[in-house]
Amino acid sequence: MSAAFGPGALRLAGLMARLAGWRPGEFWTATPAEAAAVLAGWMDDGPAAGVDRDALAAMMEAFPDGR
Repeated sequence: MSAAFGPGALRLAGLMARLAGWRPGEFWTATPAEAAAVLAGWMDDGPAAGVDRDALAAMMEAFPDGR
């Protein structure tokens, strides 16, 4: 696992707590699409472009969920 995942997840959890009022359990059960939808509402330049298939495959390989 990447050493950057933990600090990044912690920052995102804090951001979602401030913006959306999410508690830790809500953050960890949310999908990336749900988090992106909340964050898109706070962006000045409109919705995020999303993640393409190759980027998603790379993330799934780097951070397997054990299924």
